[in-house]
Amino acid sequence: MILIPILALFVGLLLGAQLSSVVPPAFAPYLSVAVLAGLDSICGGSRSYLEGKFQADIFSSGFLFNILLAIFFVWLGLGIGLNLLLAVAVVFGTRIFTNLSLIRRVFVSRMSDQKAKRMVERESAAKAESESA
Repeated sequence: MILIPILALFVGLLLGAQLSSVVPPAFAPYLSVAVLAGLDSICGGSRSYLEGKFQADIFSSGFLFNILLAIFFVWLGLGIGLNLLLAVAVVFGTRIFTNLSLIRRVFVSRMSDQKAKRMVERESAAKAESESA
């Protein structure tokens, strides 16, 4: 099930690379933070799925809310003459890396658990074999 969002991400990236559309410079700051906010939500949703805590309604509302909030901060910053784009990028970048490190930790934990389980199975099989001989 986790492969569906990853596959959708790669399909979206390929389609985006093939379609030649130019983003007007006025919309570039908004689009950049919207993409970062979307990636943050996707990483957070993937992490919660791996931890068994995923809820589609929370993911959907968080995805939309993160994007709108990021766009609002950039709009506000441009309106008052303060570059909040950098602050938003730092926050979402930090959250993305945090979620990715937690995803990595879940994978490493699962791999070590599987390795330990196989080790116990081998030992019990060897013990049963030695007792039957």
